Amino acid sequence: MERIYLDHAATSPMHPQVSEKMLEIMNSHFGNPSSIHSFGREARHLIDLSRETMAKSIGAKENEIIFTSGGTEADNMALFGVAESYQQAGRHIITSKIEHHAVLHACEKLEKMGFDVTYVPVDETGKLILDELKKALRDDTILVSIMYGNNEVGTLQPIYEIGKLLKDHQAIFHTDAVQAYGMESIDVNEGNIDLLSVSAHKINGPKGIGFLYCRGEIKLMPRSFGGEQERKRRAGTENVPSIVAFREAVQIAQAAKAEKRQNFSRFKQILLDELEKEQADFSLNGSLENSLPHVLNLSFPGTNVEAMLVNLDLAGIAVSSGSACTAGSIEPSHVLVAMFGKNSDRLTNSIRFSFGLTTTEDEVRKAARQTARIAKRLSNR
Repeated sequence: MERIYLDHAATSPMHPQVSEKMLEIMNSHFGNPSSIHSFGREARHLIDLSRETMAKSIGAKENEIIFTSGGTEADNMALFGVAESYQQAGRHIITSKIEHHAVLHACEKLEKMGFDVTYVPVDETGKLILDELKKALRDDTILVSIMYGNNEVGTLQPIYEIGKLLKDHQAIFHTDAVQAYGMESIDVNEGNIDLLSVSAHKINGPKGIGFLYCRGEIKLMPRSFGGEQERKRRAGTENVPSIVAFREAVQIAQAAKAEKRQNFSRFKQILLDELEKEQADFSLNGSLENSLPHVLNLSFPGTNVEAMLVNLDLAGIAVSSGSACTAGSIEPSHVLVAMFGKNSDRLTNSIRFSFGLTTTEDEVRKAARQTARIAKRLSNR
């Protein structure tokens, strides 16, 4: 049976060149980057080259890149690091109701630590309501954390408008760009972004590696203690093979960005056209115009999401109900609750399709036709 993978927003396969580079470094460069001998210096040079590539990709300086174990650690480092460093200036934090759980659960923990967190609502397309953010902003707000593009419905947030709003405010601006990095053109200076989280496995890199961009003047209390790696901001011997492989993935993603955006946007339209041709009953969750090109979330009235996922999997099609981090959970998507309310039928019948490196037009057409058949059967149409 042919298997079709349309869950690239959950994780993406490693690019063959990335795998080759990682294996090469594992076999040839085992030195500790903190060692002063030639083996250590060679490893340090590779890390420096990688840091330079990451920095250039977002318009940052090399010393503003902190390597992490992925997006979750980067988000946690940003939120807890700022909260602990700036609590004398205030204890108010603003985020949105549709953030990844790496941010939301961190905020819940901060609330238990005595911080006041405001969760700004979104409209029915999943876009943050900017006026509500303006109302929420206070003199004692020290941090605003708003994701760049949503991982479940793909909606892009008004990051540059938020950056302008905070330009003359003391609040530090963090964005979780895990889904957007490699798809959108990001400039941290133009966007007035102070902190930005990225994960390699979303752009065909290895799992377990990411980075946090931290603007030079921002104080960041470390979350781990030990050696003086990453300019004393993150202790522990650096994962050289993964960092170099990450660099390879970034270079490939940057070079192919325009082509990917065009292809994935086309795949979206093909999937929608095929569903209409098959007379499937569905609704779009989010926006086609203001969204990440590789993420498409659809509601299929009269169906049940668990039955849909099981039947699609049996047909060889891998999709998801939203965030990979809530797989197996019976709780409805917090993103869809924020968009449509807790009583909406969409909470129980929505599917996320996401495209990536291995996706072909033929696969998209086949998946759409199979999805339509399953949806009609489950809804007794």
